[in-house]
Amino acid sequence: MELSVINIILVMVTCAMTAFMSHMGMAVFHDGIRPVIPEYIEGRMHRSEMATIAFGLSVGFIASVGIGNALATNLLNPWLLFLATDIIGIASPKKWLAPILGAAYGVLCITAIGGVNTVLTGMPVDLISALGNVGTYVVTGFAIFPIVTIIMQFGMKTGIISAVVVLIFRFAGPRFSSISDDAWTMMVGVILLVVLCISRDMKNKPEKSEGESLNVFSERTARIRKNLPFLMVAGALIAVICNVHVFAGSDVSMFDLAKAYAMSDPGEANSLIRTVATNEFMRALSFIPLIATTAVTTGVYAVAGFTFIYVAGYLAPNPIVAAILGAVIILVEVMLLGLIGKFLGKFPSMRDASDNIRSAMNTCVEFALLIGSISACCAMGETTSVGATGGFIIGGVIYLVNEATGRKIMRMAIGPIAAIATGLLLNLTYLIGLTPLV
Repeated sequence: MELSVINIILVMVTCAMTAFMSHMGMAVFHDGIRPVIPEYIEGRMHRSEMATIAFGLSVGFIASVGIGNALATNLLNPWLLFLATDIIGIASPKKWLAPILGAAYGVLCITAIGGVNTVLTGMPVDLISALGNVGTYVVTGFAIFPIVTIIMQFGMKTGIISAVVVLIFRFAGPRFSSISDDAWTMMVGVILLVVLCISRDMKNKPEKSEGESLNVFSERTARIRKNLPFLMVAGALIAVICNVHVFAGSDVSMFDLAKAYAMSDPGEANSLIRTVATNEFMRALSFIPLIATTAVTTGVYAVAGFTFIYVAGYLAPNPIVAAILGAVIILVEVMLLGLIGKFLGKFPSMRDASDNIRSAMNTCVEFALLIGSISACCAMGETTSVGATGGFIIGGVIYLVNEATGRKIMRMAIGPIAAIATGLLLNLTYLIGLTPLV
């Protein structure tokens, strides 16, 4: 991550904008906060109560997923930036104060992460290089989520049949096309999930939505459209910070983006970035039901929309094109919200699948991050007298202690945190002469 004046200003303005939108109830990042905001807007909740809820829902993600992944990749991420600006905006008593505090937080993040990484890089046990292993299996692990979703929603038998079909395409597809095996896995899995959802709803023929509900949806959608200029500016800014290589939009992309940005061969780097963008695109498609449903029912949009702006940021040739694409994508998304809401009303299985999709994604990425993190622990251990098994023991104990004590740190974050902690412990034991380098 390049620490330049331009990049600092971009992150500062982005955080100022997202904090302002949070304060005004236009958009937030955390899906759980979105349904709470209408309670405040319609006079059923005080701002202080809403701020308490926002803090409680987000602080764990910021401290673990946000900070842990930022240190592991040297890239900013939405959990670190936007969950915090959700809290800052909601808690700010005045609308002019929210962007000021948001901007200050953005500057703190972009300047501090680079400094911490510089310190870690200079340690005797190479912590930063080993942390590159953390994301090794994220893309492959993420590609499995449609199969897990199908099992959760349609049962084990359908899930196993779907898994067999997906594996056949995964192994055979790359032999007859340039599409990667992971892309085949996710593409076929998502198609099967959509077909199963639509087939179920065609058989059950769900009742039409009541007129009163449609009126509420129309009012809430109109509110989002009224805020469209602010949403488009935020979309443009987020696409730009993706494009200048300081920000990654999700755990699906951040680890491979960190690898791509460190590559010396531009061809290999661009190829990996295109793969990352494809996976991010598929992730965005899968999150449409969740984000669209909460948006049309609350009148509060997502800070990054359906997250297609991340893809635009990764692939755009320069920041200007990224800004234009980011703004246009948000415009198109908001204008299509009404149609998406009607579609989800006709096919409720697609809407209901959003919770299963989210759970499946988390499960798959948690699993992949754990495997990659343990690999990083082993790699660090190999550079000292304790060996790979010593690194495994340290990382494994940290993970299992967290599980045994009620999972104080969420599974999404415990893997990277265990890897970082293993590196720090090995450096500490090296300094006292307990684990010399080999």
